[in-house]
Amino acid sequence: MKVSGIDAVYYTVADVDKMTTFYTDLLGSAPAMTWPGRLAEWTLGDGNSFGLYGSETEGMGGGSSGSVMFAVDDVPQAVDAAKGRGVKFHDDGNITDTPACHMAFGEDPEGNQFILHHRKEA
Repeated sequence: MKVSGIDAVYYTVADVDKMTTFYTDLLGSAPAMTWPGRLAEWTLGDGNSFGLYGSETEGMGGGSSGSVMFAVDDVPQAVDAAKGRGVKFHDDGNITDTPACHMAFGEDPEGNQFILHHRKEA
């Protein structure tokens, strides 16, 4: 597995729609991508992205937290490689397929979240 960059910085939130309204007002623009009730993502002027993700997954949906999306070429391969080194994943590393990407939610030994992420081709 080789991480090629950071695709986005996300907050996991309990109420995506409410927080989308808040950040739309704060950032002064509508999200570039939305999945109502599930996610919103803004692409900022410097090309980086900030987003919100609502999750039902234990440990992620009961409150708010920050997270980073590490860009990988192949999410299933990256999950398998990380699990081989003992990395813990939510939902046993099941890959989430969204309209824009594939991702898997993991955590470090102290419980900090990260996401292995691959953008779908446009």
